[in-house]
Amino acid sequence: MITSTTGPQPADFTDVRATNLAVVLRFVRENAPCSRADIAASTGLNKATVSSLVADLIDRRLVRETGLTENRVGRPATMLVLDGSPYAAAGIEVNVDYLTAVAVDLSGRRLLSWRRSFQGPAATPAQAVAEVARLARRAVARMVKEERQVLGLAVAVPGLVGVDGRVRLAPNLGWRDVDLAGDLAKALRDPGFPVQVDNDANLGALAEHRFGPFGGIGNLVYLTGEVGVGAGVILDGRLRRGGQGYSGEFGHIQIDPGGPECRCGRVGCLEAVAGIGAVVGRDAQGAPVSPAEVEPELDEVVRRARAGDRATLGMLAGVGGNLGRGVAVIANLLNPEVVVLGGYYVPLAPWLLPAAEAEIRRRTIAPEAGGCRLVASTLGYGAAALGGAARVLDSVDSGRLPHRG
Repeated sequence: MITSTTGPQPADFTDVRATNLAVVLRFVRENAPCSRADIAASTGLNKATVSSLVADLIDRRLVRETGLTENRVGRPATMLVLDGSPYAAAGIEVNVDYLTAVAVDLSGRRLLSWRRSFQGPAATPAQAVAEVARLARRAVARMVKEERQVLGLAVAVPGLVGVDGRVRLAPNLGWRDVDLAGDLAKALRDPGFPVQVDNDANLGALAEHRFGPFGGIGNLVYLTGEVGVGAGVILDGRLRRGGQGYSGEFGHIQIDPGGPECRCGRVGCLEAVAGIGAVVGRDAQGAPVSPAEVEPELDEVVRRARAGDRATLGMLAGVGGNLGRGVAVIANLLNPEVVVLGGYYVPLAPWLLPAAEAEIRRRTIAPEAGGCRLVASTLGYGAAALGGAARVLDSVDSGRLPHRG
């Protein structure tokens, strides 16, 4: 006779233990150095369970003992810190004008950080996959040479990325419906670790939330500030991707109905009036500056601004005002505690921020812009790649732990 049951089923013991291992590992990461008694008191797990879990994590070389401390009430305690020396998490950012690769250990210490030029719009998706795979293989080879196991790779792309890792649309790269996660896994020939793909702003937000100076903040928005402008949104401590993974297309909010045409084909988008294209302008023939020329042109803008050139300062104030108009929409809609400007916005921040902040205060309904702060990122051009590594580490935090040996 066949019987069926309905309703919730008991959790498998293995799943419960994996969850508890992740709880203990997260506690050590956030509170090290700490003792077994600290873990038990804070997590609610009994001391025997904590001792068993810690022994497992030490066996996996995820945690190590660091000696005794006597600066506490009662007997000296053996303190614990993260180990993770055999492991690495990798991230790669695909941008219009460059590729960045980052690898970190479990604590977030950078093991490598590479950046190379890349002519994104001129490359077909197949060529781009080959370039990314080549960079990934180099990074993995470096980690293997250092006797580290790569736990995963997450790739950042400036565009609409579905929850399945397929790039639905990346207008600044000229991509449409590209199975980047699948194609890259094939190019790497079954690498032995998961390959994930996500929007660059989402991963930039994860990097800021895990590694940036505002890591303890639960409500944060990250703006990419590359050739395109996207937003990664963290609310109540969680990244919000939307129903299909397409949230955060902040650059395509219409700011000026009579403004210039955007790369997406619409007019007056924030990306067109406050993106880097609005700063570096057009070449002598009136065409948009090529991706390869963005950084030299940006350096020249910064040089002229520092020299006090009135036209440059006026242009930057206008771009900053348009940026502030867009951020005010975010402040009114989401009430974040901080909005972080990344990418090419960082070197321009001294001139963009004053006009942007004034516009935010003027257009936000809540007093003092609802407490929203506008700041420049401290993570550099590799933020999205670093966020890719953060996504891999998040999966470890969620219980996907490496096996022993």
